[in-house]
Amino acid sequence: MTPEDIWAAAGSEERRLAGLALNPAAPVDVLLRLLAEGSDAVRMVLCRDRVLPEAVVDAVVVHPDRYTRSFYARNPYAEPEQRARLVDDPEWFVRAHLAQEPRGEGVGMPRPLPDDTVVRIIETYDADAVSGLGRQISPGLRRAMHTHPSAAVRRLGVTAWDSLTPEVRAALLADPDPGVREAAARTGALYERRRDPDAVREDLPGHRCHARTDLLLYGALAPDVVAAALPEDAWLLAGNATTPADTLAVLAAHRDPEVRAHVAERPGLGAELLRALAVDPDPGVRLAVSVHPALTEAERAAIDYAVPEEGAYEHVPVYDPASLPGPERARALARSGHPLLRRRAAVLPDLPADLVALLAEDPDTGVRVLLAQNHPAAPAALLLRSFLEYTGPGRWRLTGHGNFPRTGLARYADDPDPALRRLAPLDPDAGPEAVDRLTRDADALVRADAARHPRLPGNRLAALLDDAELAGRAAANPALPVARMRRLVQDRHGA
Repeated sequence: MTPEDIWAAAGSEERRLAGLALNPAAPVDVLLRLLAEGSDAVRMVLCRDRVLPEAVVDAVVVHPDRYTRSFYARNPYAEPEQRARLVDDPEWFVRAHLAQEPRGEGVGMPRPLPDDTVVRIIETYDADAVSGLGRQISPGLRRAMHTHPSAAVRRLGVTAWDSLTPEVRAALLADPDPGVREAAARTGALYERRRDPDAVREDLPGHRCHARTDLLLYGALAPDVVAAALPEDAWLLAGNATTPADTLAVLAAHRDPEVRAHVAERPGLGAELLRALAVDPDPGVRLAVSVHPALTEAERAAIDYAVPEEGAYEHVPVYDPASLPGPERARALARSGHPLLRRRAAVLPDLPADLVALLAEDPDTGVRVLLAQNHPAAPAALLLRSFLEYTGPGRWRLTGHGNFPRTGLARYADDPDPALRRLAPLDPDAGPEAVDRLTRDADALVRADAARHPRLPGNRLAALLDDAELAGRAAANPALPVARMRRLVQDRHGA
């Protein structure tokens, strides 16, 4: 059964106990009993959707039910070192879930597993499972793969062939392990074949497919291949580093503005093409060229571009330090007169404090929201302002930021906008009367949030435990007396 199937099959009493499983004040004995005697839905929520005390983790990793262990393997809130205890689980089902990036509500990116755990996975799991590790591999291990003592890790490091130096490639081709040598030779041959225009011509499929797209975008292209592809695959040629200058000039005047915009994004454009694209009749093309790295700030300012106020700004977790611009470049981006360049600076997690303060007051909404979404030191005032002004995807995630202000949010309890009324239950000092009223709100999310507020009056909390809609939320309320928690479990399973 899928997690969705398990939850759909759960009855009201099970959902109430699942809420109790999420209660941060639930003592260890209650959690252990839920683990031992709870239904599939209760154990799923307990093991997947919260941080667990160490004693409960000890019981989870040896639980006889593989689904229970697998739910903990994919718990995004658990410490990676705790999840790593399942690396040698006897069931492939559990191990496969450990290898996959864990995902959860309000979780921007997974934390890396310990390096020795990742090495164990690479050495003992199948290729499909290893391919799902993604951001669970630490940046340090990823950079050192090609020289790692483990041959299995070195074989995986071969996949980054394009970014390896000639010296490193030579070492892999002469590696003492035959598997590494074979992988390096195979990968190197494919790389060299992609650099050979005659080989690309020979390998290029005549029909549209991923292989054709890949070769037209990244392969070395002979003039006749370029000419044949020009009518229908112009946008691919615009992004290919080997496309000759005379073809680029043709593409820069292409009838499709998207093709011209792709040309505008190329890093090595000459001054003549830059000047032509800067006065392109299409605003999207002018916007694309306005952020070209070869332009000065004065040249950017001279371009007639407009940055659209988008309905959504993407939360961009950056996990590979090697991909980040250096301090000098980051400062230049943050101080640029161009909003799109300042947005690029706003997503950098290590932006220094003075630039964070500068961008927090930026006139561009996108800059402010991206800074709020991505920087660990985003100021409280910025986080609240971003929530109030931004209504796109990831809005509620802002409230999970450690600096999001909570005191004083009760003032939104009577706001006409239900999204703002949801802020009121985040206020630890919200009055009992207001919290009680919010549990009767017209909006279901407001009611659910209020039911978990610790200042909810006791009589209302007790009543909600029998409410078909809110029983689970009420059971998760940390103000619920421990004696009542134990009674909920006993009533379900017997004394």
